[in-house]
Amino acid sequence: MDWIFVVDLLSYKFCVWRLKIDSQTSKKHSGDIFKMVVAASKKGKKTSETTNTRLKLVMKSGKVVLGWKSTVKGLRNGKVKMILVATNTQPLKKSEINYLAMLAKTQVHHYSGDNIALGQACGQFFNVSVMGILDGGDSDILTATSEN
Repeated sequence: MDWIFVVDLLSYKFCVWRLKIDSQTSKKHSGDIFKMVVAASKKGKKTSETTNTRLKLVMKSGKVVLGWKSTVKGLRNGKVKMILVATNTQPLKKSEINYLAMLAKTQVHHYSGDNIALGQACGQFFNVSVMGILDGGDSDILTATSEN
């Protein structure tokens, strides 16, 4: 039995898969195994790509507020239609955002990346942990993420 370590370089995260196969299979089907692993890593990436393209369109044509404080202000005023929260946002802030969004009947989307990836998806050169969408503009992000 041989062990194959495959490193996922296609996504932005560092992932290592360990596959256990026999030596004859590894010699015959090494290319097929690599294609299966690449296909598996691309499946998860597709949804984040569509979210990122929708975010870019919102940043160009819509109105957004970036940051926790301004998003909470927009929630209290009833102006925010949707909230995106990064994965590494502090748990206390996440729970407060979820509670305020429940009171305001606003949808919350948990972004699949961390605050660095969310900032890059917005086209900013700084980290964004929470963002609120005031107006979707030409993007269909408000309707498309509610279906998922």
